[in-house]
Amino acid sequence: MNSHSSRSGGGSAGGMAGGVYGLGLIGAAVYYIGHAASLGDGVIGFLKALVWPAFLVYHLLSSLNM
Repeated sequence: MNSHSSRSGGGSAGGMAGGVYGLGLIGAAVYYIGHAASLGDGVIGFLKALVWPAFLVYHLLSSLNM
């Protein structure tokens, strides 16, 4: 049995999501580090950039009052 035949959908959506996450990571890192007043703030900004989707979903759901 071919290993590719056991997958459904071909996997192109996963690559697209990874690309969007990567661009978001770079953008968030530039934003947070650019607004940092100290080295510590820059480190915290980089860590925030790693988890930016969690912030996005949190604020989206809080704006919908869920």
